Amino acid sequence: MAATTAPWTTEIPTALLVLADGTVIEGRGLGAAGTAVAEVCFNTALTGYQEILTDPSYAGQIVTFTFPHIGNVGTNDEDIEDLTPAARAGAVGAVFKADVTNPSNYRAAGHLDQWLKRRGIVAMSGIDTRALTALIREKGMPNAVIAHAPDGKFDIDDLKRQARAWTGLVGLDLAKEVTSGQSSTWHETPWVWDEGYGTQGEPTMQVVAIDYGVKRNILRLLTGLGAEVTIVPATTAAEDIVAMKPDGVFLSNGPGDPAATGEYAVPVIQDLLKTGLPMFGICLGHQMLALAVGGKTEKMHQGHHGANHPVKDHTTGKVEIVSMNHGFAVDSKSLPDGVEETHVSLFDGSNCGIALTGKPVFSVQHHPEASPGPQDSHYLFRRFVNLIREKKGEPALAE
Repeated sequence: MAATTAPWTTEIPTALLVLADGTVIEGRGLGAAGTAVAEVCFNTALTGYQEILTDPSYAGQIVTFTFPHIGNVGTNDEDIEDLTPAARAGAVGAVFKADVTNPSNYRAAGHLDQWLKRRGIVAMSGIDTRALTALIREKGMPNAVIAHAPDGKFDIDDLKRQARAWTGLVGLDLAKEVTSGQSSTWHETPWVWDEGYGTQGEPTMQVVAIDYGVKRNILRLLTGLGAEVTIVPATTAAEDIVAMKPDGVFLSNGPGDPAATGEYAVPVIQDLLKTGLPMFGICLGHQMLALAVGGKTEKMHQGHHGANHPVKDHTTGKVEIVSMNHGFAVDSKSLPDGVEETHVSLFDGSNCGIALTGKPVFSVQHHPEASPGPQDSHYLFRRFVNLIREKKGEPALAE
């Protein structure tokens, strides 16, 4: 899929995407100048590029947007998902088809190009994203280097060497790079049209969220249902969590190989399971819960990245359209007795949820908080809260 400058133009490429197999794709650079080595995936969402690029689960990845027009509504300070913007946890690169136009939206506070520069995200436009997506679907998510040089000068041989040399995400623990540095309490509630985010009043329960790369909207939805959420770093010991006397524990999403993060996270989860506390996991948290009960995870061919994925909830028989962002999955065949498969992808049949028989513990692979994406799975947060309310002898909320 080698790309060259079109014969009818004299434009010099100012950005390159160099794949590990030697493929060189030319385009126009924007965002931060420099290089980033990562895995290339594609995302099929039509909206929410800020939320996507700031999702800590995208650490170590370059996101190719299949929707052609990205950036037209500009950027703002509300549509971000990482807890500490200064740390710039999230995607390291972005690939667009069309050039970014001037923003046109009442919420716009700035241009995407400038926002990418501040975030340190290397980006490029003007390439055939359909062809790149087809390549990923055929050959899998490649390791690559994305490079932006405003003067158009590149050492292509060196970029090819960097792409070949990167070992990829398998075996890589990235949660430790995006997790919180210290414990904190979250009080922001969900966004309301034309009002913005709110502030929690009197909480009715205490939840500890283990931060492997948590998204803000997960915390908002928990807070909006009455939980005072204490965020703790990924390496926090089980006894320290229990000492906080939570009513429930949340296992967050995050980047990297779950087996690598699980080396320190799984023993903590296993100890927490012994307490009988209600527990809810999303994405990486789901994968590590599966590891903690004896299951296995595996690298996916092209991963699931988008906001239009159909998932069936076997507990209700309903099909919901969900947001997804993961390159590893739980091997459903590895799940032991006492673990029920609750959700499954209708795209490829991969596992999307588990529950522990007789215990108030469950998790899902997809992102029920969306941001961006549909809200079909918001009920899962009420399901978790109801497990807490039941344990406290309180009436359940309607799902």
